Amino acid sequence: MASPSHLLLIVFLLPALAGFSNADNIAIYWGQNGNEGSLADTCNTGLYSYVMISFLTTFGNGQTPVLNLAGHCDPPSGTCTGLTADINQCQSQGIRVLLSLGGASGSYSISSSDDATSVARYLWHNYLGGSSSSRPLGDAALDGIDFDIAQGTSDNYGYLAQSLLDLGSQAGTKVYLSAAPQCPFPDQLLGPALRAVTFDYVWVQFYNNPSCDYSSGVSGVAGAWRTWTSSLQSSTVFLGVPASTDAAGSGYIPPRDLTSQVLPAIQQTANYGGIMLWSRYFDRISGYSAAVQNSTQPKILIPTNSTILIQVKIIQRCPDCNFS
Repeated sequence: MASPSHLLLIVFLLPALAGFSNADNIAIYWGQNGNEGSLADTCNTGLYSYVMISFLTTFGNGQTPVLNLAGHCDPPSGTCTGLTADINQCQSQGIRVLLSLGGASGSYSISSSDDATSVARYLWHNYLGGSSSSRPLGDAALDGIDFDIAQGTSDNYGYLAQSLLDLGSQAGTKVYLSAAPQCPFPDQLLGPALRAVTFDYVWVQFYNNPSCDYSSGVSGVAGAWRTWTSSLQSSTVFLGVPASTDAAGSGYIPPRDLTSQVLPAIQQTANYGGIMLWSRYFDRISGYSAAVQNSTQPKILIPTNSTILIQVKIIQRCPDCNFS
């Protein structure tokens, strides 16, 4: 009888990995300057993973919703339906495209839970997976809704977020939710919604807030970052920064400082997602995203005293034996 097969276990001890890279992790706002290029051109740069079409500036409280895309197109005349092809092109590249609600100017509020349900239904049928004869952006279904609430009160935005999730769940479709709170924690307007509902992405605006933006140095940014990420452990959190000195009143971080000082101080956080830039217009002029894109990925460190074991089975088979 031939000898049984031999099982040899070989263990390779590999040095600890220094980091781990994903695809580019940059989100961008598009839609508020006609000189920023088309939506398709924005996605074709290969620089962004998320694009927020901004803004739906009027909604809620019985108002007729208004989409404002600056000089790109005119929703009332129907010219924005041409964005369908651009949206489809972006999504075909794996880019998530969301509609941003709010902004610094406009007229918006959610007066009650019933109002929240009504607004959610409008968004579902006119921008997401539903159907309507008057879809402002045409037949393309956006991936989700972004909350950039910069005025009014915090009332009922949690109801709106939950209603959107419910509509998607009923249709078997994932509705992605994102939010852009200010860096002082908790955000006065979005804090309640962020506590009530788990948002997929939270791009915290680390600008126009000297107490926690780069005006307070790396330590100020890192301290606020720890507060946000520890409080939203189920959300992916992004560092929101202006793409040029002209894009915000404070908080601009020179690309070299971002990559050498700020990102290393925050990238090891488990729910770090990347950076958000305001906006495509300023980024197109400054080239900010191109300068930092190779440094925005999450870093997952393994302790220096750890090893990775790879087991390899080598079997010498016996032609006269019956075993597997």
